[in-house]
Parts: sequence; C-alpha cells; structure tokens
Amino acid sequence: MTSAAFKILKILDAYGERVSGETISRELGISRSAVWKHIQELKKLGYEIEASQKEGYLVTKRTTQLVPYEIQRLLKTKKIGSDIHYVASTPSTIWLGKQMIGEIKDEIPEGLVILAEEQTGGIGRLGRSWASPAGGIWMTIVLKPEIPIARVFSIMMASSVAVARAIRREFDLGALIKWPNDIFIGDKKVAGMHLELSAEADTIHYCLLSVGIDVNVSVPDLMPVLNREVTSISAELGYDVDRSRFLARVLTEFERRYGLVEHNEFKALLREWKSLSCTLEHRVEIRTLKKTFVGEAIDIDEHGALIIRKDNGRIERVIAGDCYLL
Repeated sequence: MTSAAFKILKILDAYGERVSGETISRELGISRSAVWKHIQELKKLGYEIEASQKEGYLVTKRTTQLVPYEIQRLLKTKKIGSDIHYVASTPSTIWLGKQMIGEIKDEIPEGLVILAEEQTGGIGRLGRSWASPAGGIWMTIVLKPEIPIARVFSIMMASSVAVARAIRREFDLGALIKWPNDIFIGDKKVAGMHLELSAEADTIHYCLLSVGIDVNVSVPDLMPVLNREVTSISAELGYDVDRSRFLARVLTEFERRYGLVEHNEFKALLREWKSLSCTLEHRVEIRTLKKTFVGEAIDIDEHGALIIRKDNGRIERVIAGDCYLL
C-alpha cells in the first residue's frame, strides 16, 4: 500500500464518519482524482469503502489481510513491530530476512517484522517443511540482543510464552508449550518457532526469530506437509478470527518477555515458561541424532536444556532433539 493510501485511511479512521473527497484532497495536497485512485487501491486490499458524491467516503468493512497499518494501529509496543515489511507471498520470511540483511545489513532496525500472507517453502527446525498457507501468521522478527550466546535459548522461551499467552488471553484457549519450540492446544500443534543467528566469538550480530501460527487455516491444508496432529485457532473456535488484532497481541506479549531477556531477568521468564509447559512432569520419548530413550521430564535448565530422569534412574540433559509426550 502506498503512503498516500495509508494517509487516506488514517484520515477516514480519524473522522469516523463520511469524509468528502475535497476534504481529503485539501488535507493531503493531492487532486480528487488521486484520492479516488488511492481509494481503489485500498479496495483491492480488501477494504470496503462506500462512496457518495454528496457525502464522501466511509470505511464500512476492514480488510482481513495482514496490512501493516491494521496491525500497528493496535500495537502497544515501543520497538517490536514499529517497522513491518509485508509481502503477499515468499519462499519463507526467514529467507527474505536474510536477503534484506545481505542488502542493507546495519540499517535494518531491531524489531522489524517481516510478514507474509503465505510461504511457499516454509522451513522449520532441522530443515523440516513448514506448511504455511494463506490465513495463518507467518513472520520473522529481526533482533539484536546484547546477551551471551549461551542465553540465546531465552529468546525462544520469550516467543513461546508470548504466543501461548496471546492465544489464552485473546481466545480463552488452553495453549501450552511443548519443549523445545511448539505450542499445543490439547494434543495438537498450533504454532512453532525457529531461531537463526549470526554471531562471532560471544557477540551476537543479529537473530532471526521465525514464528508460524495456524490461525484461520483449514487443518486438511496442513496435514499433507506436516504429517502430524495439528490444529488451528479457527478450527478450535469454529470461526475465523481477526488476525491483525491477534498479531498485535502476540507482538505486545513478546516485547514484554523480550524485555526480560534484555535485562537479564531470566528467572522470571523461566518461571512463566514452566507454568505453561505441557512437557514437565510428563513421561516423554526423546529422539536425538544419536539415540532414542524414554523417561520423565523433570526440569529445564538455565540454557534451555531439558532434564530427563530415565527409567533406570539416570539423569540425562538434552540440549537438542525431538520430544514426544507419552
């Protein structure tokens, strides 16, 4: 959407009633024909706008697309989401983030959200395919944390807590966190996270936090790729939801938890993560690149490793792997 169309939308929202083309033309210093042209642009994005020669323009229905303006007008953040780069389709938002960093590097602001209506080649943890049809939330957040690399897992914790809290507060659904990076409703996955970073020695240059949430998505559209039990928010509720409102909530919740990461308040973040965990105190099967074993998940340490008490009584510390609830 052009900046002029954005400004027109802002004027229409500010008045909250019909606004004449002449008024818009005067406030923006453009011709009335230009106003009409930008109104058509807004309509193509999914806005329904009534036009009357005598009374002017009125927004009667907002777009269901993830237009940055719709998200930012609801945001309660200082940094996360203050800049949003939106595309209709991309191989993956994390791929797009890497392209952008490669081109302008230091000029990319922390908190930039790269957002797509769909991903054609979404990639999750361990390079697995990530089904990302239209109707979900597929985004990557650019972060530049000044923390030791050993604490980088706390960013994943912050995002997991933020998404789970947002789902619970916005829709009253019992979202829980499954180690290491999944959000479940009941026994079905509804969201996941993936983190990539560029670092040298113990200095992090940037992190790309990729988040995928099945929102207004048909479950059959997800199953062929994921081949596992999945759900979506709309499937759980029985109706589609306002994605812009929900995304604004997710970003707001994330900024609060990311603040804990930045200020080294890890214990508070860990406590909240544990309170939302569906992994701890449960019997699990762990699959790593080298072995598979079962036991009880008894704790998570300060570096994000899962602590397992195996059936033989031995304690195992799992840094990376797949965790299955039994």
